[in-house]
Amino acid sequence: MGIKSALSKPFAAWAVHRIKKWKYHALDAQEKTLQYLVKEASGTAFGKDHGFAAISSYADFKEQVRIRDYEQLRPYIDRVVAGEPDVLWKGKPQYFAKTSGTTSGVKYIPISRESMPEHIKAARNALLTYIHETGKSDFVNGKMIFLQGSPVLTQKNGINVGRLSGIVAHLVPKYLQKNRLPSYPTNCIEDWEEKVDAIVAETLHQDMTLISGIPPWVQMYFDKLSAQTGGKKIKDIFKNFSLFVYGGVNYEPYRAKIETSIGKKIDSIETYPASEGFIAYQDSQQEKGLLLLANAGMFYEFIPANEYHHENPTRLSLADVELDTNYALILNTNAGLWGYSIGDTVKFVAKNPYKIVVTGRIKHFISAFGEHVIGEEVEQAILSVAKEEAVEITEFTVAPEVNPPIGQLPYHEWFVEFAKAPEDLDAFSDRVDQAMQQKNIYYFDLIEGKILQKLIIRSLKKDSFVNYMKAEGKLGGQNKVPRLSNDRKIATGLQKYII
Repeated sequence: MGIKSALSKPFAAWAVHRIKKWKYHALDAQEKTLQYLVKEASGTAFGKDHGFAAISSYADFKEQVRIRDYEQLRPYIDRVVAGEPDVLWKGKPQYFAKTSGTTSGVKYIPISRESMPEHIKAARNALLTYIHETGKSDFVNGKMIFLQGSPVLTQKNGINVGRLSGIVAHLVPKYLQKNRLPSYPTNCIEDWEEKVDAIVAETLHQDMTLISGIPPWVQMYFDKLSAQTGGKKIKDIFKNFSLFVYGGVNYEPYRAKIETSIGKKIDSIETYPASEGFIAYQDSQQEKGLLLLANAGMFYEFIPANEYHHENPTRLSLADVELDTNYALILNTNAGLWGYSIGDTVKFVAKNPYKIVVTGRIKHFISAFGEHVIGEEVEQAILSVAKEEAVEITEFTVAPEVNPPIGQLPYHEWFVEFAKAPEDLDAFSDRVDQAMQQKNIYYFDLIEGKILQKLIIRSLKKDSFVNYMKAEGKLGGQNKVPRLSNDRKIATGLQKYII
């Protein structure tokens, strides 16, 4: 056991002890967080405009602050970007996290001096809770790779701007710097394929023990490693590789292929970081769900997903949520986001402590015929059948076909890239359709009522999604393929890859 490994265990015990102080008192932590946020921002332009000085309860807060997305909050954000202080949060942001919005173009998410440390602490604690629970700490002695965006920062009116993962790269604790890969010059490569090739060359002969990234791009890294070594499994390339840390997408659609590439099952930690805040992480290998970080400078609100588009939807604090209900997640943060709809949907799988699973995106659904199919449903439907038939899926997405050939009913069209295809695609499609009907009663009614025909699966060529994302200029980094869309944009782009 190395020195770092030995020291990590008492450090992990200390961290877990501190986490427990709020973990089982999340409602108190959230109440104090709201009071803190309102008090600290009462002198800002937003605070003055929304009567923060008179707010003394969550009921008051809801009366004064409405739900907004980025575009609706933009008049204030534009003032912050222009360099004006004390607009959404006291002073000026420390950073802007630059993200791409579907309707807003480039988005600038403020990160304050108060919020940035919470990102670092959460990432650290995700590893420490794993060490404390499992006793496994040898991975800290080896090399760790974080597949992330470029750390190159620009400036906007004196404030550093970059991708969140690139910003975080500058703030990795000193005790991990010697263990971290890739090197700074390699990390700065903008072209994703060129970057992954450079990472392969740089890591091929290293003692890699921890690998972290968004699953589809980690798979790309594994594929290139295997190709460089004549088809070797990752476990034979990195003999001490023992921990996979991921976030950004549901791992389950990728698990089978990634474990096949590795050559064995491996421990994993799921995280839920966003530019707006580090929201949750997996704190147990034995229990389902991600621990909601109730003491991280964010006050959470929840809107039942089926009410999200109502004029006056129900707004709930953590105290009033129910298990197994799909909620749109709303953030109020110590970086100055207020009533902010992050666009994600979550379900609670446990209380005391409060644990969530991410179920999809509020904008990613199919409801061309009133069925309102969501990401969680399509993932569970296809994965349940794939598991039973030993089918492996690289990637997939779903879109409605509302203008079928004459004489046919409309249908849901699934574009699936298989790593191991089913023996009978038609039979596989029928089983997935049955699973969908069980998952979504509205879909069932539409099939039964002959409004829709059964879903159709289009099998795609190898690397179809990589090539599609490359063509769209969205290869690598934090980019992800939506599981489903209510239009045909992605479907049209994938047509040429159909087998």
